Amino acid sequence: MTVFICNDISIDNMKSHQHFSLKKNNSFAVAATTPVIYYPKNEKELQSLSEITEHEFYILGEGSNTLFVEDKAPVMIKPEFLGIRVEESNHFYDVHVASGENWHSLVCFCIEQGINGLENLALIPGSVGAAPVQNIGAYGVEIADFIESVTWFCFQTNKSVLLSKAQCEFDYRASIFKKSLKNKGIITYVTLRFPKNWQAELSYKGLSCLPKNSKAIDIMDTVIGIRNSKLPDPKLIPNAGSFFKNPLVSPDKFSLMKAAYPKIPYYPQEDGSIKLAAGWLIEVSGLKGYQMNGASVHDQQALVLTNSNAASGASIKKLAEYVQRIVCDRFEISLQPEVRMIAEHGEITLGDLS
Repeated sequence: MTVFICNDISIDNMKSHQHFSLKKNNSFAVAATTPVIYYPKNEKELQSLSEITEHEFYILGEGSNTLFVEDKAPVMIKPEFLGIRVEESNHFYDVHVASGENWHSLVCFCIEQGINGLENLALIPGSVGAAPVQNIGAYGVEIADFIESVTWFCFQTNKSVLLSKAQCEFDYRASIFKKSLKNKGIITYVTLRFPKNWQAELSYKGLSCLPKNSKAIDIMDTVIGIRNSKLPDPKLIPNAGSFFKNPLVSPDKFSLMKAAYPKIPYYPQEDGSIKLAAGWLIEVSGLKGYQMNGASVHDQQALVLTNSNAASGASIKKLAEYVQRIVCDRFEISLQPEVRMIAEHGEITLGDLS
């Protein structure tokens, strides 16, 4: 792999480092080293990376959804675009946010400004730029509900384009940025639109007990309390939150599941499919608390895999594959990871390198 800088000397004075340890840049706290990491903070600095992006690279946010599965990682691009701007009209607030901003800090900022809507998405780790890629969601709300546009820098043309919500092709934990535009550019800004006639979303378990006239800040505080009670703190027990997506099944498949497990939690979808709780499937499969080579299924929340005892990224991946296999054997449902797994030569899927 060609490297285009010297130690701590960047292209066009861009901040960067060679032979950089990523252990503090992923919430699993696994050891991995990148040959070079770049920190572009504006479009001009991104333009200077045109040759870099012709080789293997990975766009790193806050590392809260990333598992490095080998000791070596590809070249890293870690955007440091910063800034928040609010525009107000008669019926809406438009919030323009740079991709390097912290997601939870944005949620708090909006609520403090009286801009409601993101309260259900509080305490989700990661950067603003990563949020549309994954179409993050929780408690009945997705970021796609508020996306007005995304500014995307195209590596091929070395220019920025504005993508509308429709052009982003949002789906459950997915978007065009994980599909046809994957590794072809980088999100630099996100514009969110919030209607002033806000209505609380309280349909999900944990929030349904709140009064219908609850304030956004009270909902946010409740969400934070629930997440803190259910999910281990990555600073104490390294993890990336929910490791697997909640699977979608057909009505026929769900009927069979419901007959066998009358108390199974489920969430009907607009398209007729049924969303099941991946954590429940893992727990019923008897894997809660299961340990393997320093990696564990969390003993309180089975959807979370943890680095409980200095596990390698490869060991956590092997545990994920084991969980996937056991759940499939029992329920004939294939769990798909939310977490992105990165090897020396780029992103892989479960089963690769095994």
